[in-house]
Amino acid sequence: MTRAFPDGFLWGAATAAHQVEGNNLNNDWWQLEQVAVGYIDASGDALDSYHRYREDMQLLAASGLSTYRFSIEWARIEPLPGQFSRAELGHYRRMIETAFELGLTPVVTLHHFTHPIWFGERGGWLAEDAAEIFVRYVEQACTILDGVEWVCTINEPNVVAMNHGAARIMAAGNPYPTKPWPDPEIGRALIAAHLASAPVVRSLTKAKVGWTIANQAFTPTDGAEEKYAEVVHEWEDMYLEAARGDDFVGVQSYTSQPIDENGVVPHPEDPGNTLMGWAYRPDALGIAIRHTKDVVGDVPIVVTENGIATGDDERRIEYTTGALTGMLDAIDDGIDVRGYLHWSLLDNFEWGRWHPTFGLIAVDRETFVRQPKASLGWLGGIARANALP
Repeated sequence: MTRAFPDGFLWGAATAAHQVEGNNLNNDWWQLEQVAVGYIDASGDALDSYHRYREDMQLLAASGLSTYRFSIEWARIEPLPGQFSRAELGHYRRMIETAFELGLTPVVTLHHFTHPIWFGERGGWLAEDAAEIFVRYVEQACTILDGVEWVCTINEPNVVAMNHGAARIMAAGNPYPTKPWPDPEIGRALIAAHLASAPVVRSLTKAKVGWTIANQAFTPTDGAEEKYAEVVHEWEDMYLEAARGDDFVGVQSYTSQPIDENGVVPHPEDPGNTLMGWAYRPDALGIAIRHTKDVVGDVPIVVTENGIATGDDERRIEYTTGALTGMLDAIDDGIDVRGYLHWSLLDNFEWGRWHPTFGLIAVDRETFVRQPKASLGWLGGIARANALP
């Protein structure tokens, strides 16, 4: 017996520019990698996808998957304030056209964690005109989006708020926080940037526009309902609420954690944890989809990231089977889910670490040879059938 997905369902995988391209010299993550030598890994050449994107897309398309989510790099397009690179805009337009040529639906993310160095130097998201500066970049990005049906403005703004909140704490002379938390002031600035930029994308393109939220799939313990509501609002609901007027919202889910009267319960030490140290929770995706529906109402959902960091590809298939089952249960209950994009297409740079492997494709970082894993063909087979065995 098989269980079918809705007609027109998007099946694909995702990457992000800094994690795969290599040598993004003008952004804040590259800057951090140079000053934190010995503490974090460097991206370096990454996977050389800046030059090898066609091969990546060909492997994705040959598997049976039909959608590729990728980001364009703000720091390449606007390396100096107000100075836009026609060559880099042309590069990303060629990526979009390659996707069309291969029969792929591109899902384009305009901002995936990285910022031009100059943006940070002038105050980052806390600068008074941050939203205006972001809109200026978005207007230029829209010049290459002809034919693109799906656009994400900002990836995981709650994680951006957490990362930049931690940097703000350290800039004040304090150590890195033991429990990083989304900075609500930065979060509000990101919401303002999204609410300013999304209408611009709609006015200049024919794309559906939304943003993607890191869904933690939190669950309350008995007696901790009040603390749960407080934590969930700060972590994700304030960002989900900002998506209520969007064309879709991206759900990104990997694991689940309970909340007790003290807050988020840390992941227990367990040999079954993933390479990120997270609990093995394939059921998290279903929890995240249902919670998102409760907050955003009838806004369509696209699963823009879901996956597992593991060196065991059979475990990846097992985990993804569980996640897809939970997603299909939610669809059967009437929740409007339009697609599933696996994280990630490639074993890539995971923000300071190379060892957590999320990819459907392994990459030799010396030769850049791509080696598809069994999980790529398995997920492609589900995509071709548009059904779960």
